[in-house]
Amino acid sequence: MTVTIREYKNTDLPQMTEIWNEVVNDGIAFPQDTPLDLIGAEEFFASQSFTGVAEDNGNILGLYILHPNNVGRCGHIANASYCVASSSRGKHVGEKLVLDSLLTGKEKGFRILQFNAVVKTNLSALHLYEKLGFVKLGVIPKGFLMPDGHYEDIIPHYHML
Repeated sequence: MTVTIREYKNTDLPQMTEIWNEVVNDGIAFPQDTPLDLIGAEEFFASQSFTGVAEDNGNILGLYILHPNNVGRCGHIANASYCVASSSRGKHVGEKLVLDSLLTGKEKGFRILQFNAVVKTNLSALHLYEKLGFVKLGVIPKGFLMPDGHYEDIIPHYHML
């Protein structure tokens, strides 16, 4: 498998939307609770500072979005979200997406990449962020509503760009 990361194209939207909605519907990683339709997806992905896709021979394996975490005096801090198709997990696609977002964030003029809500039970993400040198900021108790109605801790992270 040869994975390349590139900026998305509108022709990617059906596959991107399917992958994004898979993560949203799982309800264990993203704060969003409503899936995107194609029109909403087109608007959402176009509104980001950058939307990148991981592909292998025209097949979209995953994607990420990159945008400011805040405005004004904190506008130099980026935020990102990553999703990998369930059929492509465990193949280092997520790692390639995160590494690309670090480079792209710096190219876009951001100085820090911050994650606001890494769910404590998302062990693969936590392991990856530690491996890549992200710094944990602490724990926000019961900061994430799980699909079964209980609240799980979240662990914000950052990485200097």
